[in-house]
Amino acid sequence: MKNTAIFLLLITISFGFAQDVPSTFTLQEAIDYALENNRQAKNASRDIEAAKQQKWETTATGLPQINATVNYQNFLKQQVSLLPNAFFDPFSQIRNLDEYYSELSSPTGIPEIEPGFTEVIFGTKQNVNATATVSQLLFDGSYLVGLQSAKVFLEISKNAKDKTDLEVRKGVINAYGNVLLSEESVLIYEKNITVLQKNLDETTKIFENGLEEEESVEQLQITLSNLESNLNNAKRLRGIAYQMFNITLGIDYNADVILSENLEDLTQKNISLEPLTQDSDVTETLDYKIAENDRKSKELLLKLEKSKALPQLSAFINGGYLGFSDEFTFFENQQDWAGFSSFGFNLNLPIFSSGGRSAATQRAKINLEKSKDDLTETEQRLKLEIATAKSNYKFATEDYFNKKQNLALAERIELKNETKFFEGIGSSFELRQAQTQLYTAQQELLQTMLNVISSKAELETITNNTSNF
Repeated sequence: MKNTAIFLLLITISFGFAQDVPSTFTLQEAIDYALENNRQAKNASRDIEAAKQQKWETTATGLPQINATVNYQNFLKQQVSLLPNAFFDPFSQIRNLDEYYSELSSPTGIPEIEPGFTEVIFGTKQNVNATATVSQLLFDGSYLVGLQSAKVFLEISKNAKDKTDLEVRKGVINAYGNVLLSEESVLIYEKNITVLQKNLDETTKIFENGLEEEESVEQLQITLSNLESNLNNAKRLRGIAYQMFNITLGIDYNADVILSENLEDLTQKNISLEPLTQDSDVTETLDYKIAENDRKSKELLLKLEKSKALPQLSAFINGGYLGFSDEFTFFENQQDWAGFSSFGFNLNLPIFSSGGRSAATQRAKINLEKSKDDLTETEQRLKLEIATAKSNYKFATEDYFNKKQNLALAERIELKNETKFFEGIGSSFELRQAQTQLYTAQQELLQTMLNVISSKAELETITNNTSNF
């Protein structure tokens, strides 16, 4: 009974965890799930939290600091000092009054002092020093720059998070489209194989009755063999597409998921003239903002180098107690403690650095000029990328309608050649050529559907102008 209860508990826990991951996704649901669970997206969120903590860490350096130290010493052998014998009271050398009077009766009348040194030990064998210090930074130019840098660093982390989310969104769209493409490819191959197998069976019977050449059968067999090979490859690619989709979402790559949308409907949702007519503000793109953040950080580094030539001023106050004893009696009530306290200021004045600070400042200026050129380069590059993305999206849309018409034509041509072949007025070579043309048109249309979806996602990623599906 106990083992059964444990087994049921494990099943319940496993079922509970399984419920956390949906089994069916629309494209928008997949995007929303990935933004919360994709590993790169989660790490980008953690970077923002780390930046917030770093901002407070920088701020805290200018706030009051309290530190306490406790120092315990136990001399295994105390240090000996030497003092001249003359240091001591000469009367301390006289043992009694008789000796004193005999010394007075000496020719000099002054007690004699033995030359040399006397060994003495200062202090006790053990001591404890407990000190608490409160310090406050009063002025430091680098601290002010550090506060500004912390804000910029937090802004950089937020922009990096937004950039990561855009890339994750694009990755989900492409992965979702690849799964749908692979599913459609498998269906089309299976449908074509079914039709072609029927044609092959009919042609084989006609050949066996002596009304058709063997070459016609062989032509169809070649086409069927190619389709079967492509079908097997499409099934393998479908499995890989699902695994890539799962990884993009942040779930186990072998998890079973179902995509509730189809490629045709998704393509129709992504066909719109609005992205082509919108005026794209380059300064609103994330790549431009990231480049702008880099310029700001270089400006702050220049300020930092300049601030190092300013004085630094801080204040402190401390207090503590000292305890002395030859034995360890510091936790006893009769232990005596001597208190002390002090306050003061620390002023650091940079005077001469042999040109080191000047060189660092010049280097920061050079890096700032480089970041300004990088910002201009980014602006020009983004304008080109936006124009290219719009062109690619427009071409993908036009190509989709073109390939759709081509497929309709290829279907009619294949049907005509099939009819002519079975009526005996068309060759097997012409039929195979028409079939190959049809199969190519089918795959091209599927690819153009995916191109419409992915090219729009690319344009939205560059312009930072996303839409829901």
